[in-house]
Amino acid sequence: MIRKGTVFWGFCRLLGLVALFTFSASGYLFATPTLSELIDQTLAGQEVPLQPGTTYYGPIVINKSVILDGKNRVTIDGQGKKTVIVLKADGVTLKNLVIRNSGDSHDRVDAAIHVRSSNNKIQNNVAHDTLFGFDFQEAHNNLITGNDISSKDVPLGVRGDGIRVWASHKNIFRHNRIHDSRDMVIWYSNDNLIEENEGWNNRYSLHFMFAGGNLVRKNRYHHNAVGIFLMYSREAIVEENDIRYSTGGTGVGIGLKEADNMIIRFNQIIYCKAGMYFDLSPYQPDAYNIVQGNRIAFNISGIDFNSGLPRNVFKGNAFLDNLELIRVHGNGDVKKSIWEGNYYSDFEGFDRNNDDIGDSPYINRAYLDALWMNDDWMRLFYGSPVLSVINLLAKLAPISEPRELMVDSKPIYFPTSSILTSAENIHFDPPKIDLDDDDSEFEGLDYEMSARFRQDDEDDDEEEGDDDMPAWLASDDDEDEEDEVLLDEDVKRSSQYNRYYYKQ
Repeated sequence: MIRKGTVFWGFCRLLGLVALFTFSASGYLFATPTLSELIDQTLAGQEVPLQPGTTYYGPIVINKSVILDGKNRVTIDGQGKKTVIVLKADGVTLKNLVIRNSGDSHDRVDAAIHVRSSNNKIQNNVAHDTLFGFDFQEAHNNLITGNDISSKDVPLGVRGDGIRVWASHKNIFRHNRIHDSRDMVIWYSNDNLIEENEGWNNRYSLHFMFAGGNLVRKNRYHHNAVGIFLMYSREAIVEENDIRYSTGGTGVGIGLKEADNMIIRFNQIIYCKAGMYFDLSPYQPDAYNIVQGNRIAFNISGIDFNSGLPRNVFKGNAFLDNLELIRVHGNGDVKKSIWEGNYYSDFEGFDRNNDDIGDSPYINRAYLDALWMNDDWMRLFYGSPVLSVINLLAKLAPISEPRELMVDSKPIYFPTSSILTSAENIHFDPPKIDLDDDDSEFEGLDYEMSARFRQDDEDDDEEEGDDDMPAWLASDDDEDEEDEVLLDEDVKRSSQYNRYYYKQ
């Protein structure tokens, strides 16, 4: 005979087992650790044990040097709250992750990743549906490679920047794909390498402000409003980039505004509204901008000048079938710039001695072109039969003296000539500028140019002291003690020292 108490307690145990199984299956008893808990449990320098196929939730802050490798099977979701991942420790590795769903605040700069530390590796991640992509502040010596970055699906003006760099030096950005975002912008940052990236459907694919000594090479930028813009910056090298289809209202392949000592060489700039754009550049009276060996083709304007400042040097470039070669605003000209050894597809001279150099100078003049140089609406009629005939008649029998815009004394006759991009043809040594010489054609300061512009091997004996640097970096005799302390050697050796703009 079975007692009633025994049956009752057996039934209770059965209910307990059922409840235990239910809670376990629901994750209440054996819950999956959160990403923050996994990071806390991982020793510095070790890899966080992420489960493949799992979605972890942020926002998270990483305060130790750990490795997060998603092996392309792990997602970190920010749940629409602030920034998904914040790096505050040096030496963190983030790779093969999908990072998504940040907040949407521009004030907070909600992003996929905030980088507030140095010597990190961010590799082969996909960041999408995040307002900003990667935001760097005072972050140095980081390696950012192979990432795919896009913003939220909102209009261009309210997207965030794909990559945003502020006061961060010596970082490497390589093989990244930045698209459907706003800009890649670099502020107050020096000596960064931007190499072999691709950008499309953005506003500015690459935008510098108050930056110096950066190297931009072998990138591919297409279908953006602007390709590369160098603003208030100096001593960058921009080389071997492919820039095309910058066709917006302000479409520019490569633009310079108040930019000094830039080297723009061996780039291909095609199908843009303006191949290049110059505005108050060079800005400092001792500076040059050197444009060498570029292919500037099939643009509406080959080069658009908002000002006719001297000391822009054009050598060994090929200007091919641009709707107009030069546009100069304000009825000015660019004859004070240096034009030598370029190819012009509209050159009408001869090469009787077969030396691949035209027998006569190339001269670019404004006839009726002046009508649309300062009135964009007139471009609507460009190429029409009536204007073509009128323009031809103006050239044959000009009613008034045409405006001479520039002269190249040694135009190259063929675009395929080996002379065009030869070292001899593109070589240029900037002359020393002496402000004390009232008759000098150049205005500037009495010191030699930066070493990066000396293209020969001669050894100059330079004296140490303030005479070897620009006046805006040199110390003045009447400086106060506080400025002297700010510029001591310890500060100059720090990773945050900006040698270009520390005293501006």
